Amino acid sequence: MENLLNEIVEEVINRVKKEAFIEVEASGRHVHLSKADMEALFGKGYELTKAKDLSQPGQYACKERVMITGPKGSLKNVIVLGPCRSNTQVEVSLTDLASLGLKAPVKQSGDLEGTPGLKISVDDKEVNVNEGLIVAKRHIHMTPQDAEKFVVHDNEEVNVKVFGNRPLVFEGVVVRVNANYKTYMHIDYDEANACGFQKGTFAKIVK
Repeated sequence: MENLLNEIVEEVINRVKKEAFIEVEASGRHVHLSKADMEALFGKGYELTKAKDLSQPGQYACKERVMITGPKGSLKNVIVLGPCRSNTQVEVSLTDLASLGLKAPVKQSGDLEGTPGLKISVDDKEVNVNEGLIVAKRHIHMTPQDAEKFVVHDNEEVNVKVFGNRPLVFEGVVVRVNANYKTYMHIDYDEANACGFQKGTFAKIVK
């Protein structure tokens, strides 16, 4: 009987979370490679090796790792995400920028105009990209159904309270609505540390 009650309580909690809250994911530094840069680093005709699917449909983490280098230093074992994109994009945190000795703007994924470049290497192979380094603007991937439920629209900026071990409100969170998305909030590791993030952390849009 007690087990049944616990299962019912857990189900109610999960439903409430799904209706009122948004699950949070923390993204570490990573690289999206163009096909040309991927082949320059790994060889002509090379195919990225999927390690696991990510929360967003069609996106996956790869087994491949690269090193990124700036004027001050390098960061090794940076994960590559697939599939390849039309332009190479490197996403890091502000702390990572200090280690690299570079400055980069806080921007939405894909908005690479005016961004700096850096060196990406694998063993003795390297590419120098002219642009593509960003600190990803905190954002929420959202389905159209959830956008309607939360009364928000594509590219709207909202305040979001994250209920980590050190709860705080993040301002200027961009809502990105697309039928191909699943609803998740994404923050980087600097932000994750600030709010005491752990797997299973939820957030709520604050109106």
